Amino acid sequence: MNHSQRKIALVTGASSEKEIGAAICRKLASQDIDIFFTHWRSDAEWIGQFRHDIADNGVRCEALKIDLSDENAAFAIYEEAAGRLGSPSILVNNAAHSVTNDYKTLDASTLDLHYAVNMRSTFLLCAEFARRFNGSHSAAGRIINMTSGQDLGPMPGELAYAATKGAISAFTRSLAQELAPLGITVNAVNPGPTDSTWMTDDIRNHLLPKFPMGRIGTPDDTARLIAFLASDEAGWITGQVIHSEGGFMRG
Repeated sequence: MNHSQRKIALVTGASSEKEIGAAICRKLASQDIDIFFTHWRSDAEWIGQFRHDIADNGVRCEALKIDLSDENAAFAIYEEAAGRLGSPSILVNNAAHSVTNDYKTLDASTLDLHYAVNMRSTFLLCAEFARRFNGSHSAAGRIINMTSGQDLGPMPGELAYAATKGAISAFTRSLAQELAPLGITVNAVNPGPTDSTWMTDDIRNHLLPKFPMGRIGTPDDTARLIAFLASDEAGWITGQVIHSEGGFMRG
């Protein structure tokens, strides 16, 4: 397919091989979608190799190192993406900030950084996407945000993370109604506990009995759902928070 006819996806938070963001990029690229991804504190050699691997699918791939806590990050990302590839019709807000804290350690600076990355950057990327989206796109618009199951139960010891990620669900539902007349769907995905960069063997051993399917979720599980929501087939799904956890049992 000529690159002028391909969809362009903007994916935040693809910073290492085993992360969900990298799996999303690979899956979308395998479906002939050009990729623009952001990363932070990642290995330059890996980024170069990853871009090469994505391009092996026959698509274009560009990357931008950027700190999403910067208040101008959303605008800067779209300027770079538009200049290098064109205007995205798919946005996947995958990046997140997480530092363990409870009521004893919670303070203003911790809250502010979680807010800046998990809420402000996500919300502004969504809004900038919609403002720049226009009917000239051959494809409908797709926004997919990431949550972590805050709708389903408490996350003690993760107060700032739970609060700021939980806000994404409310934002997603309201934005979906605003953007439906523009031909843009807005959904959120909760992938459940996923075996990516944060899991240790102790965590895996603790979580495995809680998965009735006999295994822990993988980044590829998440990527498959993201790819579906980004596809033409998902055009009638909007304003949803989809919990794709393989039957994970809380408590």
